[in-house]
Formats: sequence, C-alpha cells, structure tokens
Amino acid sequence: MKRQRKRKCLGCGALFRPDPRNVGRQRYCSRAACRQASKAASQRRWLSQPENQDYFRGAEQVARVQRWRDAHPGYWRRPGASRDGALQDDCHAQTIEIKEESAILAGDALQEVLSAQPAVLIGLIAHLTDSALQEDIARSTRRLLQLGQDILNGRRDHANQAGDLPRAGP
Repeated sequence: MKRQRKRKCLGCGALFRPDPRNVGRQRYCSRAACRQASKAASQRRWLSQPENQDYFRGAEQVARVQRWRDAHPGYWRRPGASRDGALQDDCHAQTIEIKEESAILAGDALQEVLSAQPAVLIGLIAHLTDSALQEDIARSTRRLLQLGQDILNGRRDHANQAGDLPRAGP
C-alpha cells in the first residue's frame, strides 16, 4: 500500500493527510473553518460558470423551485425531531413523572394512543386553558391525568371537575 503524502491546506496552511477516498481532490484539511472555506470556494467556482450565473434569479427559477417544493412536500419537516420536548424550558422532574406514570398506564390501549401524540395533547391543553406557559400546561396535564385515571378505574363522580382547569384571560 502506498504511503500518502501530506498536503498543505489552502485554508490554514497546515500540513494534513488527505482522506484516501479523496486523495486526488482534497485541498483543505478537516478543521471546521477550512471545511467552510472549501465549501465557499466550491460555490464560487460553480457560480463563476456562465450557465450557472442566473441559476437563482428570474421568474423561471422561482417556478423551478416551486415545482420542486410541490414534488417534495415533506422535505422541510425534520424527521426524528424531538416530539416530547418542553414548550419553553427543560423540565427534568416532569419527564421523570411522565416516565413513571407511563409505566403504570402502559397496558391500556387508550393511553398508548394518547402517548403517541404528545405534541397534539400539549397543543390541545394549551388551547383549552388559553395558556402556553409550561407550568400551566403541566398543572392541567396532571389534573387531566388524575381525572382520566379515576374514570378508567370506574369512578364517575368527576364529570364536572374539568371546569377546575386553570384558564388565562378575562
């Protein structure tokens, strides 16, 4: 196997050993600033070509982008984004409570369906209470959870207690 020679980085001037897969083309080292400089140089080279100079300008380019967006509707959504994150701040105690309660309620089909949609539930509670404050949502969630547990356990005397949820506003 051939030993690879070190090259001088065009960004910082330091010697580096190029990636074996890119030996013929790599001109910058792996430092973040140098990768950024490499990308900027690549974009300048691409935009300097006559056929690419109007690539981002004009009505036909706007139409091209709109067609692409229509053909790829879910592209801008971030798959795998945290769906159980807090609305404002991290609340570690609340996460622990939810995990403990989830273990207790894991056997019920209704809880499985509801726990799959935390963002919808948080939005619904915020809408019902007219408050987007994390503390109000957490308090309402705990109260609704208690009401739900009582109903699932056969207690029916809580029908009018949903009105006890906090409401912001006039």
